Amino acid sequence: MKKIAIFASGSGSNFQAIIDAIHEKKLEADVSLLVCDKPGARVVERAEQSETETFAFNPKEYETKTAFETEILKQLKERNIEFIVLAGYMRLIGSTLLSEYEGRIVNIHPSLLPAFPGKDAVGQALDAKAEVTGVTVHYVDSGMDTGPIIAQKTVEIKKEDTRETLQERIQQVEHQLFPSVLEQLFNQEKVGGVSF
Repeated sequence: MKKIAIFASGSGSNFQAIIDAIHEKKLEADVSLLVCDKPGARVVERAEQSETETFAFNPKEYETKTAFETEILKQLKERNIEFIVLAGYMRLIGSTLLSEYEGRIVNIHPSLLPAFPGKDAVGQALDAKAEVTGVTVHYVDSGMDTGPIIAQKTVEIKKEDTRETLQERIQQVEHQLFPSVLEQLFNQEKVGGVSF
């Protein structure tokens, strides 16, 4: 069973979806750590409720990104973390973590990459008057949402959609897709043409 760390910055709905999938025996993994860069975020409460250890930190208390990533790395190594799952973590992963976990960090993004990378992908899709958007699970590299794509699922944009309604439908897809892709990743040699 893979020992994983989930990185999140916000409400933690994808964190919860992964925890739920494990409880429902749809995903075989051990969430050994939550890493959160916003100590007051709702995801920290979710981690407490699921009895998941948490490392919550304030990046402003560190002089550099390397400094806080070195501390995160220490936390990961202490728990023998094998795989990092980004679930709404709003920071680019730096070289300190990338070099140690290359090919073992995945992210979920609320668009069909390469369209609408970065922050506010839902707003970008609406502003562009796109007819479809979706969800992408991809490996993380040094760029912003540029790593090799593992899986994608489309979400239709309806004429009456607001940011909230579209976000909600995208999250419903995320909550199904992410645990299922992780299960395949952890239990198969090859997914989406990318070896694991």
